[in-house]
Amino acid sequence: MDSLMAETDEVYGISPDNEYCKWEWKTGDEHAPLYGVQHALLADCNNNLATALGIVSDEGVPYRTTYILDPEGIIQHVSVNALNTGRNANEVLRTLQALKAGGLTGCEWTPGDDFVA
Repeated sequence: MDSLMAETDEVYGISPDNEYCKWEWKTGDEHAPLYGVQHALLADCNNNLATALGIVSDEGVPYRTTYILDPEGIIQHVSVNALNTGRNANEVLRTLQALKAGGLTGCEWTPGDDFVA
């Protein structure tokens, strides 16, 4: 996640968890590898945003969704994972770098690779 944070100025984690849960993600130590989150955490306690985005399951829980917006606020990438599937920060970073690269990138493109001709 540190590399992702270095690649962009703004990373937000949004979930229906309240501020007390958010505080635990930033400062708690019960599950140390999950804690110590450095990016901003925002609460969507009533799922208003998740509902408006259409990313709420039949159980009323938002799917694990990642959006990448360009500097003008235009969505350039969306990925939606099932409730039991975690996201991969390295893949989010690779996708962000590919979007910023300025050329046509292949599905396994990494910085330094040639663009697709």
